[in-house]
Amino acid sequence: MIFGRSERGKPPVEPVTLKILVAGGFGVGKTTLVGAVSEIRPLRTEELLTEAGRPVDDTSGVEAKSTTTVAMDFGRITLREDLVLYLFGTPGQERFWFMWDELSEGALGAVVLADTRRLEDCFAAVDYFERRAIPFVVGVNCFDGSARYPEDAVRQALDLDDDVPLVLCDARDRESVKEVLVGVVQHAMTQAARRRSAVTT
Repeated sequence: MIFGRSERGKPPVEPVTLKILVAGGFGVGKTTLVGAVSEIRPLRTEELLTEAGRPVDDTSGVEAKSTTTVAMDFGRITLREDLVLYLFGTPGQERFWFMWDELSEGALGAVVLADTRRLEDCFAAVDYFERRAIPFVVGVNCFDGSARYPEDAVRQALDLDDDVPLVLCDARDRESVKEVLVGVVQHAMTQAARRRSAVTT
C-alpha cells in the first residue's frame, strides 16, 4: 500500500496502529530517536533552555544541549503494510513527569533510552514502566566518545529483570531505531502471550 492506496486488484488493508512511548533522562536522545524514524514531520514541543531553569536542569554531560521537550514528541512509522507505530516521546525532566500518566494511556510498550555517562537518569523511567506492568526495552544510546560497557554490567546497574531486552542503538540511525522498535513490539507480544497463558492454566 502506498500513501493509503492499495495495489491494483488488492483490497485496501486497514493497518493495526500501536502506541509506543520513548522515555529516559534529560538529553538522552528521545527527540532524536523519534525524528530519525518518523515518516511524517515530527511534532515537537521543544523550548530553549533558560537561565531560570539551570538550577533544576542538570546539563552535565550534555552541555551543548540548548532545548528541551516540555510536553511530548510525536512521530509515526509504518513497519509493515498492516502495522503502524505511533511514537510518543516523553519529557525528561522531573518537573514534567506529571504528563507521563496521560501519555502512557493505551501504550503497547516503551523504549527506555539510556546514556552510560548518566545511567542514573533512566532509573525513574525503568521504575515507572515496571510499576505499571508496561513492557519495555532498554536501548543504550551509543553516543560518540562514550565508554562501552558489557551488557551484563549495564543490566546489573539498572537492576533489570532477566526478561527485559537490552540493546545497543544509535538514536540518529533509522535502521538502528527500527530494530529497537521491532524489539518493543515483539517483547510486548511475548508478555501478552505469557499473561494469557497464565490465565488459562
